[in-house]
Amino acid sequence: MKIQFKNITSIMLATVTVASMSGCKKYLDQQPITSVGPEFVFKDVNTTYQAIAGAYSRLVGDNGYGIRLSLYYPLDTDEMQGPSGAADNDRRDIARYSATPSNAQLERPFNQLFTGIEYSNICIDNIPKMALYSSGTDQEKKQLQRMYGEALTLRAQYYLEAIRNWGDLPAQFKPAYAEAVANPFPKRISADTLYDRLLSDLELATTLVPWRNDLAAIGDNMDERITKGTVKALRARIALFRGGYKLSQTGVMQRPSNYLDFYAIAKKECEEIIASNQHALNPSFKDLWKNKVGGRFSADPHGELMFQASAIGRNATADTKLGYYNGPRVNNLGNSSVNPLPTYFYAFDSTDLRRDVTIAPYNVAADGATKIGLGITAMNDGKFRRDWVSNPPISPTDAVQYLSNKWQIIRYSDVLLMLAEAENEINGPTALAYSLVNQVRRRGYGKSLTAVDATVDLPASLSKIQFFDRLVKERSLELGGEGVRKYDLIRWNLLGTKLAETKLALANMFNRVAPYDTYPTYMYYKQNNTNDDATVWFNSFYTSAPTSTPAGTTRVNWFLNTGSSTINSIIIARLATGYTAGKSELLPIPQPAKDANFNLTQNFGY
Repeated sequence: MKIQFKNITSIMLATVTVASMSGCKKYLDQQPITSVGPEFVFKDVNTTYQAIAGAYSRLVGDNGYGIRLSLYYPLDTDEMQGPSGAADNDRRDIARYSATPSNAQLERPFNQLFTGIEYSNICIDNIPKMALYSSGTDQEKKQLQRMYGEALTLRAQYYLEAIRNWGDLPAQFKPAYAEAVANPFPKRISADTLYDRLLSDLELATTLVPWRNDLAAIGDNMDERITKGTVKALRARIALFRGGYKLSQTGVMQRPSNYLDFYAIAKKECEEIIASNQHALNPSFKDLWKNKVGGRFSADPHGELMFQASAIGRNATADTKLGYYNGPRVNNLGNSSVNPLPTYFYAFDSTDLRRDVTIAPYNVAADGATKIGLGITAMNDGKFRRDWVSNPPISPTDAVQYLSNKWQIIRYSDVLLMLAEAENEINGPTALAYSLVNQVRRRGYGKSLTAVDATVDLPASLSKIQFFDRLVKERSLELGGEGVRKYDLIRWNLLGTKLAETKLALANMFNRVAPYDTYPTYMYYKQNNTNDDATVWFNSFYTSAPTSTPAGTTRVNWFLNTGSSTINSIIIARLATGYTAGKSELLPIPQPAKDANFNLTQNFGY
């Protein structure tokens, strides 16, 4: 697409933006320094390493997973919804499925994804041509092979994100300098054809990229860089999208007749990850998010954080607003623009510890510690919290918007659930499928991962359809707020169904239809309390509230159905209001991209 070439001409003509590496051992801790030719960039291992850093860099920033791809595009769902306020031809309209081709938040993320593809293409084109790739020392060859595999994997990730948002797209598998003259205005090709190419690329990448435990043998550190487990997990994810439902250019949701072939690919890749014993669940869901993600770990000791989009620099180019745009406010700093739905809050069992990690029904006072309880229509998502950031912490008086939280692209628990889904689809709810889901559930309830526990394990008598339904819910409970749900529902062709079910359930809440008739009208949070979970509250979420305010507490509206802060006026009135089946499963192609490429057709219905 011409617009991509136009936006990065100065970089692409010089081959690549070279980035310098600092000594703090964070892989993407770098600043661009210059543009130079391929004979310099792909001269040795160190300069090639810098080029790969440039390919990684397009994952983050405001137009990547720094905010738009992570917090604008995946909403609204049956879990969470986007910001309040009037229609704006901007972020609010995206969340409500009312985006138009002129929406201001479409063009730059679209461009950045294709910039990431271009940077990856440059590495893919040049690394195998290097003399050292075939004639270097064993260590040099293995390190360059890894980087070649990383570039293939990054290109696949950028393409996956673009396809699941915009559907059919041009095939750009060569650098601009090798393709622009011959094909300056490429046409869109089917998402399935693109997915097939990505699956093939990733199959090659699995032969090039080492397992995480083999990094020291080739002289590499353990950090955020892609390892073999990442490659296989991404291949499994793409296989499920390839075998799932997609919106055609005629407005029809359809899946391929041979979809089980792709579930088999996902099954194989996930089984090999598990068999490698290189990755495991952190036994504590809260520790994973509060201390590892909140601690901004570069290398998770359990290997659960399999693919992280690194972030650094406190700027719009290379950092993220995770924990500022979303999550609890601290000292009234932050936007609180991602709100969990009341129905999602009550989808969790009362003893499921994941609820109080995924959802934070509080803000934080000026001291950075004391919690201020919120009503059910104002809750925050909780996995990225400013008050959980450590290593180092952020002062409550610091007005910074970029917190260097890493967006989690793939976690090991997703691998377990992907395998359970593939196994059930191919063979039904086997003992393996049960074991995988139950491991995730047991961790969520704070139980032993390996011991059978009838209090949390799925009942063993489920049919294939019933098991799938439970899996649909379990993926929501485990992966809520991680940008997964919308795209899961689309590939299952359940987005419209779940939105309708959620609106009905919200209406029942508002009207106090059972089981919501016994839930509290008010909640009371404890004053001067610094806890970050349900112990912030004096009373139960599941029984009637006290008739008067208990000493040492402050009252907030919970299920109050009068006034301006009700579920009806705050939540239902804006939830996915523009959703149209057979259209809204994809975003419109940005108008500037169409203007630059006359062969780029618009998506159905726009």
